[in-house]
Amino acid sequence: MEFSTKRSTPEKRATPCIAVGVYAGRKLSAAAEALDRASGGSLAEVLNRGDMEGKLGATLLLYKLPGVAAERVLLVGLGAEADLQEREYRDAVRAAVKAAQETGAGAATLCFADIRTGRRDAAWKARQVALVATECAYRFDYMKSKKSEPRPLAQVELLSTARDASAVARGLSQGKAIGTGVSLAKDLGNLPGNVCTPSYLAEQAQKLARECKLGVEVLEKKDMEKLGMGSLLSVAQGSRQPPKLIVLHYSGGAKKAKPVVLVGKGITFDTGGISLKPGAEMDEMKFDMCGAASVLGALRACAELKLRLNVVGIIPTTENMPGGAATKPGDIVTSMSGQTIEVLNTDAEGRLILCDALTYAERFEPAAVVDIATLTGACVIALGHVASGLFSNKDALARELLAAGEEAHDRAWHMPLWNEYQEQLKSNFADMANIGGRPAGSVTAACFLSRYTKKFDWAHLDIAGTAWKSGKDKGSTGRPVALLTSFLMKRAGKA
Repeated sequence: MEFSTKRSTPEKRATPCIAVGVYAGRKLSAAAEALDRASGGSLAEVLNRGDMEGKLGATLLLYKLPGVAAERVLLVGLGAEADLQEREYRDAVRAAVKAAQETGAGAATLCFADIRTGRRDAAWKARQVALVATECAYRFDYMKSKKSEPRPLAQVELLSTARDASAVARGLSQGKAIGTGVSLAKDLGNLPGNVCTPSYLAEQAQKLARECKLGVEVLEKKDMEKLGMGSLLSVAQGSRQPPKLIVLHYSGGAKKAKPVVLVGKGITFDTGGISLKPGAEMDEMKFDMCGAASVLGALRACAELKLRLNVVGIIPTTENMPGGAATKPGDIVTSMSGQTIEVLNTDAEGRLILCDALTYAERFEPAAVVDIATLTGACVIALGHVASGLFSNKDALARELLAAGEEAHDRAWHMPLWNEYQEQLKSNFADMANIGGRPAGSVTAACFLSRYTKKFDWAHLDIAGTAWKSGKDKGSTGRPVALLTSFLMKRAGKA
């Protein structure tokens, strides 16, 4: 989908479809008022007949209004003007794009840049238009014998004033780049486990490196053995698929500037290992590599935006399968850091691959490290499917990520990481156990990871509740690519 901005008055814009807002109580937005004046009160007449009240997300399509250059006028409900905040704005944009898609128009013009949305500026609103429109256009039909019919809507234009033109253009460009990264993460997450293996992920990382001019290195099993990554390799023991450690380098900053390191959990299928999961909904364990997918998506967005900072992406990837060679409950493994781990539950495998990747991150002398993982079902119980769980050993870093989540409308919630929780990880036989029992499961998982992050500022995003949807809308959400990209954009701006 292509995005552009145009300086024009709504009534003079010749376009297949122009969308304008209507507030609750049948109050016209400024753009809608302009169309109403030009058409001799046509919009007011329609509203007075009761055809539309302005309810959020409601739409009404009108054709060939007198005095209006557009072929179609799409009225979009904005809800109560005083209540219109970020979520409501995005919902209205989504309703507009979906309705425009149904008209058969190849292009649509949205008059949404001047709609007041809390304290958000024109660039933010334009960014959301591009993101939401990309989301509406997304289809995953690669594995179907009959592909979806392509939708005609291929161009979305945002009208702007002369004052806001540059901000709108910038926002649309940013939104398109982030949307491309989100779509990449969705594609990888939606692929089945027999296609998206660790080797496939490595191939996609190499393809991304070629397209975006990134540095790339793929460590094989023998390389990990030399590094002493006994924890990561213990998870891979039951699988016939070889594990990989993927390392990507985006070098947009000064040569000596310390990088931000993103570490993504890449379990391409998680059976639970010997601690086998229940069969119901186990198919969704193909999404257990969504942390890895989000790193690749964020790096693609970063490259398209040409951000002026250095970023390293680290992806430990393997399957977690049962088998004659699989790690057993009670086994003790030695991590790259030298710390020993008693594996009490083989289904708590994400932390076992991440801990070695976090130790590996030390060599880059990072400015900050953020790991992203579908780590615990306990986080879903705590936060549901709205917010990702955020843990950090540095409050300032946590605040950065929280602010980035608010900016991107891809929100997280700051969770505790207190030493009292570390007590639950005690083991009689090793330096630590890999689980801390049922209480505060997401917290003790983060506490486990924190033992490998003492040499740098670190944050952990538990995306178990936000990385995918179940039910009739089953599929990857592409989260938290938008949050990560917003975080990197802010970092680049400061640099």
